[in-house]
Amino acid sequence: MVHKHIRYYLSHLRNDIPAGIVVFLVALPLCLGIALASGAPLFAGIITGIVGGVVVAWASGSQLSVSGPAAGLTVIVLNAIDKLGSFQSFLLSVVIAGGLQLVLGFLQAGVIGAYFPSAVIKGMLAAIGLILILKQIPHAVGYDADFEGNEAYSQPDGHTTFSELAYSLEAISPGAVIVSVVAIGIMLLWETSLFKRNAVLGLIPGPLVAVLWGVAYNLLTMKFAPAYAIAQEHLVKLPEIQGVQGFFQQFTFPDFTQWANPEVYTVAVTIAIIASLETLLSLEAADKIDPLKRVAPTNRELKAQGLGNLISGAIGGLPMTAVIVRSSANVNAGGRTKVACFTHGVLLLLSVMFITEYLNLIPLACLAAILLLTGYKLAKPKLFKEMYAKGASQIVPFVVTIVAILATDLLKGIAVGMVVGLYYVIRTNFHAAITLTRHGNNYLLRLHKDVSFLNKALLRRYLDSVEENGYVIIDASRAQFIDQDILETIYDFVAAASDDNITVELKNLDGKPKKTKKPASAKKQLTLDGEHYETTRKAAA
Repeated sequence: MVHKHIRYYLSHLRNDIPAGIVVFLVALPLCLGIALASGAPLFAGIITGIVGGVVVAWASGSQLSVSGPAAGLTVIVLNAIDKLGSFQSFLLSVVIAGGLQLVLGFLQAGVIGAYFPSAVIKGMLAAIGLILILKQIPHAVGYDADFEGNEAYSQPDGHTTFSELAYSLEAISPGAVIVSVVAIGIMLLWETSLFKRNAVLGLIPGPLVAVLWGVAYNLLTMKFAPAYAIAQEHLVKLPEIQGVQGFFQQFTFPDFTQWANPEVYTVAVTIAIIASLETLLSLEAADKIDPLKRVAPTNRELKAQGLGNLISGAIGGLPMTAVIVRSSANVNAGGRTKVACFTHGVLLLLSVMFITEYLNLIPLACLAAILLLTGYKLAKPKLFKEMYAKGASQIVPFVVTIVAILATDLLKGIAVGMVVGLYYVIRTNFHAAITLTRHGNNYLLRLHKDVSFLNKALLRRYLDSVEENGYVIIDASRAQFIDQDILETIYDFVAAASDDNITVELKNLDGKPKKTKKPASAKKQLTLDGEHYETTRKAAA
């Protein structure tokens, strides 16, 4: 069995190693940006990314999901550090949150992930794609007001995503525009069949070539055309660390003396719940875009995230989740197994130990170009057309989820989308549970599968539509469950039917056919809903 798994991973190395490099390039500035926005040391974001790649990748059951610091937790982390008084006290909360996630995994809480409607998950993916496009355009033109990885519509300074976009177009850096436009062109060219079929070029990921282009451009322009060079503030900013010893010196440990502080546990529970929800959402979304259509075990994912947060908190990292932006970049770069995620973690580790000075030459415009293309693939116009073609029950929750996420944040937007999706589920079941077919003065009222008290109003409306001298068959042969309220409504109708000279025939309502009164006139065949019933109708008085 072990050899089989090894062969499986080795067979996909050609795809996974290049994909891991791309995910590393995307994750690096995101880890730093989220740490900066969280009010934590920059190195904390890197630690989280390393643990997510090196540890969680193998503990998880997902082949494509990538874990790391999440933008959705920045406000919680910022407020928690302020409330607890120190980063070390906050780390204790992260460790406890990891333990709680492990418990949730063993309690099979991952089943919650199965209850997210497909339209809502696709809406979340499209919203993330649009956010990437809107948020990365400023970075692509050289206006870096927001931190990398910021997904919020409203900003602390009172600006919004669209106002930031407007400002960025007034502060364009020619060098950044040239780098990002050419980088996008390179990646599009690399996706053509001509390049994919080439034995050498097919092994090199397009995004890596785009990054090398950006570094080369900036080095050349700084020397020969300074007016077109990219300013220092628009390059990657990694903290300088000297070797392995310098790496370990960056670790920060939890303050275990705070174990009796109730605020520590309040923060831990908050992180555990929100991180678990974001993880389950991202996992569902990653399964949707998996070209091999694999389904990851949700309970195992909660355990993996719990282990990751235990380790991350213990050595000075931020809380982590499965992150859809990095997972999407992984899929779009051609990743096929968890080796890609592991590769990105190893590269993060090696980069901060040995090559920070070279990574700090990378323009943010290159990385913005990678994310712009990822965003477009998540929110393709084709997806909107497909959802529209499926009808209101799919397009409405899809669009509402997108708008709600863009206007608020990921979790609030998903909650709004879930409410709308639930409405359509109830509405569909509501109408599908009871059907009424009429032919002349003959009626077939059929109960399907589960008929609950929610269907009582619809049942009454159907029964009220039966005219005098009618003949009604109430067929429950397809029903698996009938609520007591429904039965009472039917029996009340049967009791009052003789007042309007209505004949009622009950089929399988209590397990056996029954008629309320003997018909007295000639038999007439009634064909309703594809089945034949021999019925008899009393002549009108």
